Amino acid sequence: MDSLWVLAGAGFAAGAMNALAGGGSFVSLPALIAVGVPPVLANTTSTVALYPGSMASAWAYRDSLSGVGEVPLRPLLIVTVLGGIAGALLLLNMPSRSFNAALPWLLLAATCALGFGRRIGEWVRTRCRLRPAVVLCLQFWLGVYGGYFGGAVGIMMVAVWSLLGAHDLKRMSGPRVLMVTAANTMAVLIFIAAGAVDWPAAAVMLVTASLGGYAGAMAGKRIPGPVVRYGTLTLTACITVVFFVRAQG
Repeated sequence: MDSLWVLAGAGFAAGAMNALAGGGSFVSLPALIAVGVPPVLANTTSTVALYPGSMASAWAYRDSLSGVGEVPLRPLLIVTVLGGIAGALLLLNMPSRSFNAALPWLLLAATCALGFGRRIGEWVRTRCRLRPAVVLCLQFWLGVYGGYFGGAVGIMMVAVWSLLGAHDLKRMSGPRVLMVTAANTMAVLIFIAAGAVDWPAAAVMLVTASLGGYAGAMAGKRIPGPVVRYGTLTLTACITVVFFVRAQG
């Protein structure tokens, strides 16, 4: 029963975080591991559990989809889907110990993306401008990361797209959500086909993450942006430190 409440609470919090600022997997993944789900299975289950919220967001943005800079939407979508397939297959076929060793570093990369992704993008943009072909190559690897782990991948995409001169964050919201959903769609289908989902845990999180997403969206209209940002960063940084300590212990 205690595990049920942990999963329910984590699902609600993860859904709210995704609605507010992203990074919901920082809560759902550790919660699944804490109740005894092996790390790789916890990652696949977390992806499946949080997927409906991502799908709903993509549908909400359906009228504001466009290309990014000089890159049309369709090539971006194709390379993201291919990357998502590669990342999901990589996760399922690598030894579990490899994922366990990489997990703290993946969390650190995601934390840095949440905290500094846009600033890094702006800093690099003042010194160079990437060609569309290079951006498509980077987008493929972001799709791989999305299928393999996915934490803060949307922020990473925005940072890369800013190197094309795409400055309007609101305009990039639609493509960002669509690309994240595309990578996750392929991952979810592969994880389900491989039987790599803890369905009892996923079912609990599916329900509460949906409720949390709605509550987060409502709260987001009232909570000041800096409070959401710094609260999310503090939580993700703490969880990252815990996983580094866990890896050493």
